[in-house]
Parts: sequence; C-alpha cells; structure tokens
Amino acid sequence: MAGKSVVDINCDMGESYGVYRLGQDQELLRYVSSVSIACGFHAGDPSIMRETIALAQAAKVSIGAHPGYPDLMGFGRRSMQLSPTEVFDAIVYQVGAFLGVAKSLGVAGTHVKVHGALYNLAASDVVIAQAVSQAVRAVDDQLILVGLANSRLIEAGLALGLKVSREAFVDRRYQADGSLVPRSHPHALYHSFGEARDQVKEILTTGLVTAITGEKVPVVADTFCVHGEGPHALEFARGMVALVAEQNITLSGLKRL
Repeated sequence: MAGKSVVDINCDMGESYGVYRLGQDQELLRYVSSVSIACGFHAGDPSIMRETIALAQAAKVSIGAHPGYPDLMGFGRRSMQLSPTEVFDAIVYQVGAFLGVAKSLGVAGTHVKVHGALYNLAASDVVIAQAVSQAVRAVDDQLILVGLANSRLIEAGLALGLKVSREAFVDRRYQADGSLVPRSHPHALYHSFGEARDQVKEILTTGLVTAITGEKVPVVADTFCVHGEGPHALEFARGMVALVAEQNITLSGLKRL
C-alpha cells in the first residue's frame, strides 16, 4: 500500500510525582507533535499535570489525557482485576480531572490514550475496550480515542462514533497477531533508534510490520509513540523526526489529523 503523507509523533508525559521526577518532558516537546499527560492514577499529580499542560501549551502541541490503573507502585503496568464499571469510572474520573486542569489554563484537550496494562487489555478484550470507549464518549464525544492499530479498542471507538487515531510504537517489537511483545520478553524493546529504524520505516512506507517471528503484519498507523520515561527517549524522538522528514511526510498534531 502507499505510504503515509501525514503522521503524528506522540509522547507520554507528566509522569513525575511530587518531588520524584521522571522523563525529559521539556526537551522532548521540541520533537513531538502530541502529548498524553498522566492523570494521577499510575503517575502524575495535580501540580505536575498543570505544569506539563502549560509546557505543552507553550510548545503548541496537541494535548491529551493519559489515564491508567490506580497503581502508582507498579506504574500502571501490572494487571488489575477491575470490572468494566470500575474501568469506566476510573477513565471518567481521570479524564474529567485532566480536562478541568486544562480548562483552568485555557487549553482544550484533544485526545485520550490509556496507559500500560489497561492499554494492552483494552487492545484485546472487547468488554474493556467498550468500557474505555464509553467512558471517553460520556465525558466528551469530540475527544479522539488513541489505541493500538487494529485493536479491539479502535473497533469499539469506531462503533460508538468516536474519532480514533491508530497507534504504532517506535521502541517496541510486534507479535504475529499485531499485539506488542510483552515487556517481560527479553527482546520486547528496541534500545536505540538505530535498531528500530527499519521497523518504523516499514510501517510508515508500507503499512506493514515484521513480527518478531518473521510474519508480515498489517499496521496502518496515524500516530507513533515515543515512551517519554525511557533513557533513550530523546534519541528515539530525534530519529523519528529525521525519518519522517527524510520520507517527505508531514508532521502534524492529533488535533489537525
């Protein structure tokens, strides 16, 4: 298939907590076009949220909510047995808080991207995907729902009439079913953009990705994620911007896609 002409580069931000600082948010804002800001459950707090929204506003990037499981100790990356109603309530609570802080700064939120273990579960579990999508629609049906390309979450969002953005990952490897290789796997992550470059270029130009087991898997993506908390986040962000320019692809925030 033909390659993309316009893409977004997004980054998860605002994942510090109190005096504990994580990530290189201010530096990364020079390279990304959208950010998803933690809402206090897996990371972040009200003051960090406000500070990060203000930084993103000054950088003129699209700004969205990044809700997750109530799991500060595990950074939202541990599985939790929440019911669909509990998931719905957790998303509504966090997105509502984010939008309130954003409104106090005169900023309009553009999207919602769930975090970590909840993101992965919503990608594969129809019921949880529906709960997440229903929560986003209940808060603001104009918000863009970001989800893993070809996932149950994207299907659920479309079924409810939401705008969606299909996501690929710059620093993660893929399985044959299009899901991400679990972080517990020794080869789940790329540790430099040099390692990841061929995979990202393949997704950008062909809409395919080579799975860790060798299969070609369809992955048509509108937005590419750089994990902001990673030690090589700046390298990945710079490399991604350079590759997009090399391929004559326009970089645009989610609000303009």
